[in-house]
Amino acid sequence: MDKKRNGTRPLYQSTIMTIPGWNGMKTLYRLPFCPVLSSFYFSIISPAVQSFFRTRTEARSVDIEAIKLKSTLERAAMADKTVILATVNDAWMAPGSVVDLFLESFWTGEHTSGLLKHMAIVALDEKAYVKCRLKHVHCYALKTQGVDFSAEKRFMTEDYLKMMWTRIKFLGSVVDLGYSFIFTDADVIWFRDPIPFFATRNSDFHTACDHFFGNPDDTYNTANGAFMYVRSNNRTRLFYKYWYESRKLRPDMHDQDILNLIKTESYRYTIGLSWKMLPTTNFGGICEPSKDFEQVYIMHANCCTGLENKVNDMRIIMEDWRMYRALPAGLKSNHTSKWRIPQRC
Repeated sequence: MDKKRNGTRPLYQSTIMTIPGWNGMKTLYRLPFCPVLSSFYFSIISPAVQSFFRTRTEARSVDIEAIKLKSTLERAAMADKTVILATVNDAWMAPGSVVDLFLESFWTGEHTSGLLKHMAIVALDEKAYVKCRLKHVHCYALKTQGVDFSAEKRFMTEDYLKMMWTRIKFLGSVVDLGYSFIFTDADVIWFRDPIPFFATRNSDFHTACDHFFGNPDDTYNTANGAFMYVRSNNRTRLFYKYWYESRKLRPDMHDQDILNLIKTESYRYTIGLSWKMLPTTNFGGICEPSKDFEQVYIMHANCCTGLENKVNDMRIIMEDWRMYRALPAGLKSNHTSKWRIPQRC
């Protein structure tokens, strides 16, 4: 062992560096320590070692997140591997805000409360995930490096576009794992269980519409990605990859506008994707409210910007639905009242 000279630190001193080997065994490296040469050693060795550990750590992190996602989907899925998915951020999780109304609608709807056990809420930031754990049984934290999705994202801002494309990439990963899903934005009010509706229609991809022109195959219908039913198969796997990659060619457009472009492109027909647009009579929105309380499944707070405006009109939708539900059974079929929305949207 080196001896101290005049009470000062020795000029040379051994130091040990432990690096995991490729076979999982640890390798010990004994390096001389010298204050004069330390900057030289670590200017040469440290970057390589840091890169090694960073790569291993990132790969391990990806594996862990994949395991967490698969576990969440397994716990929430129905017997046929169908799961309901909703994405939220902290702004939408505030008390009395969008998510509270969204969850409440499942308890006031017809045969919808049982669907909650099959819904996984995907939190886009850590604050939303913590709040989700207090409100719902199945929560998943979708982590995006270097982006804070917690605040309200105004339509078509840079962070809004990043958030939307993060969602598309995530949904593609769910399809890749073999799970079919009903995707719903949290600003959607649920009135009835839509699964029997989808069971009678053998299509790969179903989307709600802002405007519907009477034919579910009409490409002039304006698709809205806030509510979708997607069956997991090779066609939908390929389509989600194509949808996500299309953002590179049109960086100034959001996912929904690109969806409305690629619905007419040849690629959809090349892979054989069957696509149906959902009629607004059953799957309405503030853009085009359903006219029949007897047939409506959901109502989306679309064509509406600003969180406060959404919450205001969503509350009115809930009040109108409660008034309808309170009617005697014999009067419901003759119910002629209209939705009182839009008001602030």
